[in-house]
Amino acid sequence: MSPSLLILIPLLPLAGFLINGLGFPNIPKGAVGVIGTLAVVASFALSLITFNAFVASGSEPVIVPLFDWITVGDLHIPFSFQVDQLSLLMLMIITGVGSLIHVYSIGYMHHDAGFGKFFAYLNLFLFFMLLLVLGSNYVIMFIGWEGVGLCSYLLIGFWNKNTNYNNAARKAFIMNRVGDLGFLLGIFMIIGTFGSVEYSEVFSKAGSFQVGDPLIVGITLLLFVGAMGKSAQIPLYTWLPDAMAGPTPVSALIHAATMVTAGIYMVIRSNILYSLAPETLEIVGIIGGATALFAASIGLLQNDIKKVLAYSTVSQLGYMFMGLGAMAYSASMFHVITHAFFKALLFLGAGSVIHAMSDEQDIRFMGGLRKKLPVTFITFFIGTWAIAGLPPFAGFFSKDEILAHVFEHNKILWVIGVAGSLMTSFYMFRLLFLTFFGTFRGTHEQEHHLHESPVSMTLPLVVLAILSAIGGFIGVPEALHGTHRLAEFMSPLYDGARQVNPAAFEATALSHSEEYLLMGISVAVALVAAVAAYVMYVSKSAVPAPDSAGKSGLQKLVYNKYYVDELYDTIFVKSIKSLSNILYSFGEFFVDLFVQMGVRLIQLLSGWLKKSQTGSTSDYVFAMVIGIVLILFWKLLL
Repeated sequence: MSPSLLILIPLLPLAGFLINGLGFPNIPKGAVGVIGTLAVVASFALSLITFNAFVASGSEPVIVPLFDWITVGDLHIPFSFQVDQLSLLMLMIITGVGSLIHVYSIGYMHHDAGFGKFFAYLNLFLFFMLLLVLGSNYVIMFIGWEGVGLCSYLLIGFWNKNTNYNNAARKAFIMNRVGDLGFLLGIFMIIGTFGSVEYSEVFSKAGSFQVGDPLIVGITLLLFVGAMGKSAQIPLYTWLPDAMAGPTPVSALIHAATMVTAGIYMVIRSNILYSLAPETLEIVGIIGGATALFAASIGLLQNDIKKVLAYSTVSQLGYMFMGLGAMAYSASMFHVITHAFFKALLFLGAGSVIHAMSDEQDIRFMGGLRKKLPVTFITFFIGTWAIAGLPPFAGFFSKDEILAHVFEHNKILWVIGVAGSLMTSFYMFRLLFLTFFGTFRGTHEQEHHLHESPVSMTLPLVVLAILSAIGGFIGVPEALHGTHRLAEFMSPLYDGARQVNPAAFEATALSHSEEYLLMGISVAVALVAAVAAYVMYVSKSAVPAPDSAGKSGLQKLVYNKYYVDELYDTIFVKSIKSLSNILYSFGEFFVDLFVQMGVRLIQLLSGWLKKSQTGSTSDYVFAMVIGIVLILFWKLLL
């Protein structure tokens, strides 16, 4: 494995950012797209080379030191990269899906005035995301963590002439800072407890702690607060639906395939610490289950095509955390991978629809698009089938594996997971049927301009559709006479965790008949929901009523997202504004008072001193003589 090649993986997107960022007013659009895309494609190629070299070398973790960075007393923090199973999987997802989204963006953003700036921001985001997953310690992870937060702010508010988009960007930035404070405090606790932030040192020393040690519980809880913010879990989830204000490729890259999975990555990376803290894992599982169910219920009545997918993302992230709570680390990573495929596909498919509909996002004004957009329809259907957890597509294998582990761990959470699965299937097929079936409900002008997207947009859809269809076969369970290649590949990551907490780790004790039963329930629930959506929105041609019209109290509550945003606005935003106004008035009064007092005092003193300046030479000579006499008299007394 070549260290120079490894260093190039994050540096190439950084170079793309510098070239396009500094020269975008002068570089032709065609060159901008090529530069930005080739930088990421080259990183993907290098990631493949690194992956093959790692597997060929025996799959042992490799530390690549770059330079000495921070030394304070006994604390030494090098700037180095760590290559192991987890970092390599994340590299493949980030650069692979990122490459497809860059190709898609060439067509989607071609007419935008900020084309060069957009590609520069995308490249910068990928640089920080790669830094996050490649770093060999928590401090480098934190740099990447904050960097992707900055890029998220820039990309969500990319169309900054719209005030609502700017507000959404600020909301995302501020809510992530809340979580990041917890992450930062967790790093400080790690330094205080282990005297290091290097993964290898921290995890080796963690083996000497007992399961349930309060220090480890405290560290893992603080780290999880950071994960809650970045991965949009209750109560820090409300920024992600608003983040749909950004261009659709941003939604696909940042809020489906990469940034929001950073919290999952951090927990899996810290698996030995979490395995030592079962109390924290219980909290992780409960919050994940609550988020999965809560967000799925909101998605049932949303009418904005991107908002439905946004709440779906929040819900799917909840499933990943449910898996982590059951110590099913490989299963959660499996769902990260499959989710990257089908959710990126769905977002890009939504972008293709929005592109054809002249920026219309309300599914109530769509319908019948499958004939006009055949490639988009077929690929979107595959993505919908996959996310619903229906066989044999990717989501079936990863979601069912999580549910199997959760069933063994906590039956109540399993019921919640199945209920979330039911809702997911319903709202995704609702979205599919309202968008692509029935008659067209938009304007005549929109219908006249309906057309399939260009090849630069449909090619990534086809590739992602293929991955969504076959991606699940990397983790076929033994009950289906398969081999879970992903779990085998990731197994060495958990050697330390197995030693400190071997009980119920990773493997399930379910019989094949029990697994078949659980799979059957999950598939049956998803199929029933899909059929119900078909009957309601295709057979009966139902169209959601405008806004809250005709909705019952519960429907209105769900439609308005349980008024959580309004609650946060009342409790936090308005109270902080009121406090700020009080402090402003208080400060204004006292600052003005002290300033005015100072002015009056100076005016008074200057008035007295002015009288001594008479302009008469004799007065000055007299004052000088008096001064000399006083000085001599003072000296004589001393």
